[in-house]
Amino acid sequence: MLEEAPPKPKRRYAALAANENREDYSLRFAAHSFRKWSPFVVATTALGGIAYLADFAIGASIVLSYGFTSGVLAILAAAVIIFVTGVPIASACAKYGVDMDLLTRGAGFGYFGSTLTSLVYASFTVIFFSLEGSIMGQAFQLALGIPLPVGYLLATLIVLPFALYGMGAVAKMQTWTQPLWIAGLVLPFVVVAIREPGKFAEFASFGGTQGAGSGFSAIGFGFGMGIALSLIGQIGEQADYLRFMPEKTAENKRSWWAAVLAAGPGWVILGALKQIGGALLAFLALGVVGETHALEPIAPYLEAVKPALGPVALTFAALFVVVSQIKINTTNAYSGSLSFANFFSRVLHRHPGRVWYVLVNCGIALALMEFGAFAFLNKILGFYSNVAIAWIGAVCADLVIAKPLGLSPKYIEFKRAYLHKINPVGFGSMLVASAVSITAYFGAFGQPLAAFSPLLALVIAIVLVPALAVLTKGRYYLARPNTVSGPGVDTDQRATHDCSACGDAYELPDIADCSKQGGAICSLCCTLDSTCHDQCQQSEPTLLPLPTVRK
Repeated sequence: MLEEAPPKPKRRYAALAANENREDYSLRFAAHSFRKWSPFVVATTALGGIAYLADFAIGASIVLSYGFTSGVLAILAAAVIIFVTGVPIASACAKYGVDMDLLTRGAGFGYFGSTLTSLVYASFTVIFFSLEGSIMGQAFQLALGIPLPVGYLLATLIVLPFALYGMGAVAKMQTWTQPLWIAGLVLPFVVVAIREPGKFAEFASFGGTQGAGSGFSAIGFGFGMGIALSLIGQIGEQADYLRFMPEKTAENKRSWWAAVLAAGPGWVILGALKQIGGALLAFLALGVVGETHALEPIAPYLEAVKPALGPVALTFAALFVVVSQIKINTTNAYSGSLSFANFFSRVLHRHPGRVWYVLVNCGIALALMEFGAFAFLNKILGFYSNVAIAWIGAVCADLVIAKPLGLSPKYIEFKRAYLHKINPVGFGSMLVASAVSITAYFGAFGQPLAAFSPLLALVIAIVLVPALAVLTKGRYYLARPNTVSGPGVDTDQRATHDCSACGDAYELPDIADCSKQGGAICSLCCTLDSTCHDQCQQSEPTLLPLPTVRK
């Protein structure tokens, strides 16, 4: 009598990686059973992440450099582009329960192709964490006399408890701090409107501090728009929360869409207003604090609220800045941890847990603060926007053009088992668009194209995606059909399969058929397998039994 083969040992995750209350499905599809929040709560949490005051500094930098007319028009034009490109991305992430990295995989980049964009996105969170942390450090110095290097360290440590505990802790923190933040945001502009209404007209004729003049300058408009467009990557942070949106139904359709639009691309409406408001406060404080400090949000804010708050103005201003920076840097640390985790899990086939990458993200950002990244704000953001907008443009083009035209699959496939390593459609478009626009940014094609290099990247990416999709006939989107949860599979998507590698149960969209395991495998175990060499893509599909629905 033949003995039965011993059961295969189950994969055991590190304790932190196995705790979904902290892990937040960081590298996988957000299960329907985990999406327990209402559209309103998800939207409130996502919008809490736009409390950052870098908007004030960015707006001040643009308007002080290029004048009111060119600067404000640049901010508004960038806002329109960010909103339009953000709509399809936000709705796709909310619909499919995926973050920006998983969306990018299935939107034209391939499994390893999106690895590069994980670093692009991670660098976004690091850059803005360092800028926001610098602003908090400036508040500590002004209010408490704490040296900047020590203030930067405190600004980093103070957000760790929230970012480490994931969506549950972040949602509570964002909700509790929202009233104070809104009151603090509105106060200086109310004070100015009541005490010095004539200053608004003076601001409208402001010509900048570098001789740009009050008239319109196409070059100034282009450079200013490029700086503002560096914020286009913010849609990724919004998507990290939108993936927890409940399933859209006939009953919640209106509230679902309202939440997706408000918390997705809608962030940029308030963002643009904050940039213009920050420029106004810097203009008003220019003669008192000087140009250098006018770019630091705490100083102009303090000057604006002094007439109303008197001796408590400094305390209130510092409190507002600290609350604002905690709200945004929690999001930066949280989103950055997702991106770093996605990158290293694919490269190293290891995943110690999302929370370790919170420390990686914060550590790099702290180093940037200590090296004085805030002083190079315009240059950092102007360069970065060329790469970020090429990435977002390529993803958006796939969602808006390629998928509706049938040039790519109608759904988002993010699992390694079904994807080619590289899809030249999105990945190639991004590389070409980035290379051309960066070359233009450094002046190779003259000053006009240097000024409009981010817009050049966007146009090239949007044109190349459908062109390459037609040229390749879309064959690099899927390595093989998804017979488990792909289109046409008539099975309850909330049903679960036990992963044959780790033994845990996951909902159908997170499951693939694995020829090596001879059964179902979850997307993360599939990612971490370093020995299969994608053999499933060269073999017949493994037929999986119909799953049972687990209540």
